[in-house]
Amino acid sequence: MSDTSITVDLNADYQDIRDAVRKLCEPFDGAYWRKLEKTESYPSDFVQALTESGFLAVLIPEEYGGSGLPLRAASVILEEIHATGCNAGACHAQMYIMGTLLRHGSAQQKSEYLPRIASGELRLQAFGVTEPTSGSDTTKLKTRAVRDGDEYVINGQKVWTSRALFSDLLLLLARTTPVDQVTRKTDGLSVFLVDMQKARGNGLEIRPIDAMVNHNTTELYFDNLRIPASSLIGDEGAGFRYILDGMNAERILVASECLGDARWFTETSSRYANERVVFGKPIGANQGIQFPIARAYAETRAAELVLKEACARFDAGENCGEQANMAKLLLSEASWHAGEACLQTHGGFGFACEYNVERKWRETRLYQIAPISSNLILAYLGQHILGLPRSY
Repeated sequence: MSDTSITVDLNADYQDIRDAVRKLCEPFDGAYWRKLEKTESYPSDFVQALTESGFLAVLIPEEYGGSGLPLRAASVILEEIHATGCNAGACHAQMYIMGTLLRHGSAQQKSEYLPRIASGELRLQAFGVTEPTSGSDTTKLKTRAVRDGDEYVINGQKVWTSRALFSDLLLLLARTTPVDQVTRKTDGLSVFLVDMQKARGNGLEIRPIDAMVNHNTTELYFDNLRIPASSLIGDEGAGFRYILDGMNAERILVASECLGDARWFTETSSRYANERVVFGKPIGANQGIQFPIARAYAETRAAELVLKEACARFDAGENCGEQANMAKLLLSEASWHAGEACLQTHGGFGFACEYNVERKWRETRLYQIAPISSNLILAYLGQHILGLPRSY
């Protein structure tokens, strides 16, 4: 369990950023997102607005054209996006996978890519890790990258790689040494930055996946794709460690989106419960309506404190694995409970698309499964925090 004390400033809330994000999101109302769902389209206008505002470059150091702000600022941005009823799934990956390039890329790679990512000239939105046969067991992935002179030749398949059709760059995890030839199964994995504009049609095929939510997710097929050896990030074989390095940030930022969802659900259900009159009084007066909303609110506020501690530890350079994982677990459940209360409060109208409840309800359910399932978080807490026997 955590034994390093850390001060959490509950007043460091970036109100100016919150106000700016809410103002930016105003034009992107429910009708905008419903239209995208009907056509299974990507929110290009929304992503462009976020790019031009500089919000997507908030974690990129100033020397590379970004804002150089701490993770807590990024957390606030994503929270507010979701609290307005919007969804950051189209672009949030840039915030957390960019860190792999920033922390482990060469000076040449950082100077070549980070300024162009910060300006919006390039989009780094796609993260190729999960495979159909290995799922959450990343060490068993089968995609291979074999060195051939000044190139790597890649063969394999990835699944649930969202935004691949709308990203210029792909952060790819592939095995460079077969698993039966390494001492530890986490060895022999490497990370590559792939130029997808050059790769498509030259060994890379991207196929869309129809899914319950409009996250523009895809399958990737690699068939003798050749990429420059300079695409390798850091040392060959050390990729698993590089990926893990960014997972705490990923957990924290996804938890922030869940917090925003929970706020939207609670505000929406409370407003409707006050306005909707049945049997001569607002339905919010009925405990069957009021108590689930109140309980979800209490659950959300408690989980928010864990999120703030996770941010504080991350930004202080302290170990935050426990808090990051707990924040993601607790807030994914809090947002789901708030969503359930909101849908139930609206009754039949909760299923009407125009109220936007059913869309948000579907979207927030994802976070108990991805980017990591609640069961794996519980296994992590059991083994690494509580010292219980390894379960998998």
